Order: sequence, then C-alpha cells, then structure tokens
Amino acid sequence: MLIMDLYLVRHGESGRSLADVKRDKERSLTSEGRKEVEEIADCIKRLGVEFDEIATSPLPRAKETAQIIATCQKKAKLSMWDELRPEGDGRAMLSRLAKMGHESKVLLVGHEPYLTSAVADLMGARSGTILLKKAGLIRLRVTSFAPSAKGELRWLLSPRVLKAVD
Repeated sequence: MLIMDLYLVRHGESGRSLADVKRDKERSLTSEGRKEVEEIADCIKRLGVEFDEIATSPLPRAKETAQIIATCQKKAKLSMWDELRPEGDGRAMLSRLAKMGHESKVLLVGHEPYLTSAVADLMGARSGTILLKKAGLIRLRVTSFAPSAKGELRWLLSPRVLKAVD
C-alpha cells in the first residue's frame, strides 16, 4: 500500500568543505552547481514528476537547490525544515512526513550522510550502504509510518543518469 512517494535530492556542488563550521554552513552553490541543478530540475520535469511539497534544509546550498527545482514545478509548496539540517533529527523528520496526506509526493533537499541514513532506516538497511551524489535523486515508496516507518527504494539516480533521460 502506498502512503507517500518520497523523493530526496542532495544539494548541488558548493565547493570544498571549510574547517570553520559557521562559514561552512554558509556555503552557496558554485556556478557549476547551479547549472547542474538547473539541468536536474529540467530532467525531473521531463520525467513528469510533480511534487506537492518541497522541503529543504535552511542552509544556503540546499535552499538554492530547492528553489531551482521549485521553478520547474507547478503546484509544489516550498518550505524550510530544521529537521533537514546536517545535524537534524531523523525521527522528527519522519514524524513530520507522517502528518502529511496519503499519496503525497514530497521532495526533501538536504545533505549527506543525513539523507542516505534516513533512506537506509526506511529500507531496514545498514547506514552507509547507499551513495547519493551531489544533485542526485532518490525515490522511495513509503508504505508505512506506524508502528515504524518503512519504504521501498524505487530510484537511485546519479546526475549523469538523470541528464540522459529523454
């Protein structure tokens, strides 16, 4: 039984991580990162995927990624979730998702390793078993939130594969 189609995108290229944590959190997308995310947004549109909501980490690189994708969407509501910060609370994120309507199509835009850890939890797999490239896309079919969240991996697409979509 389908509860939700959950999509996850890792933010685009934002340059090297910085040792200063405060400055690192403020990194924006590079010009190459912006261009790649624009291409990915167009690929998502060509796949015919329309989101009901796009939720993003409040960090600039994720927010920019989400805003670019939102420009290719007709009805998606864009919102910021603290739960999607790199140090976010995965249980709080799942609880928030559980309150959304059945059969929703939701896109989460965030960071690694947080996103793939959430995917592994939903699939009942070990953390670290999935690699999500920058600007990569995951699609999960969430089948339950209670008594525990469960999902099935449908897509794990690198930017290279997404760009090959016609």
